[in-house]
Amino acid sequence: MTTMISVEKLSKSFGKNTVLKSIDLSIQKGEVVAIIGPSGSGKSTLLRCLNLLEKPDEGKIKIASKEFDVKEHSRQDEVSLRHQSAMVFQSYNLFKNKTALENITLTPLVNQKMSKIEAQKLGLDLLKRVGLSEQAHQYPITLSGGQQQRIAIARALAVKPKVLLFDEPTSALDPERVNEVLQVIQQLAKQKITMVIVTHEMEFAKHVADRIIFMDKGEIIEQSTPEDFFTNPSSNRAKTFLNILNYEPRGTNYEDNI
Repeated sequence: MTTMISVEKLSKSFGKNTVLKSIDLSIQKGEVVAIIGPSGSGKSTLLRCLNLLEKPDEGKIKIASKEFDVKEHSRQDEVSLRHQSAMVFQSYNLFKNKTALENITLTPLVNQKMSKIEAQKLGLDLLKRVGLSEQAHQYPITLSGGQQQRIAIARALAVKPKVLLFDEPTSALDPERVNEVLQVIQQLAKQKITMVIVTHEMEFAKHVADRIIFMDKGEIIEQSTPEDFFTNPSSNRAKTFLNILNYEPRGTNYEDNI
């Protein structure tokens, strides 16, 4: 298997608060990894370090063929690493004055110098992929939270990233809108797109992820298949976490009905 993401001895502090403690991590091409854990465990900071939204204090990050060494790097190393991934945030971050289609085509047009015809075709293809072809010319204010998040996913896909990063993609949504976003992510998983997902949706993590990473207090405590983690976690911290959530497996079905 081909390694898509490699992290070595990654550390990050905010003032005196150490948020990541010498993290080592390897993720394979096409793998879907869900990172879970209590609030303040370092999940989102780790994710944000992967595309340098947060600068680590120490360590190395490699995505595909691009490597970033905290101690020794150029501006080009930084830019190259950032271009390997695209992030989907919990708050959508769409441009309010642009239509759904324009939100998706902006980066290909401006940064990748794609022709308008090419960008339009790409944008419409991606809208179809997330089940929103009919909303192409609507503005964000007229769309539900779930629809806006699906457009944010299409926008991330438009830059053809090697890796998709999701930071709590459903946490800002009403419960009835959560499933439509999870279904899109599950479709992407079937297409073997490498994804790292920070989530508090345990049932979703169980259904979509190839591997669960459980973090607590800035460390990776354990990692295993969803089945092993949710039925027989190996660490006391993970057992406590699942007990607090009162997690019990249930038969939620995230199937293709978007």
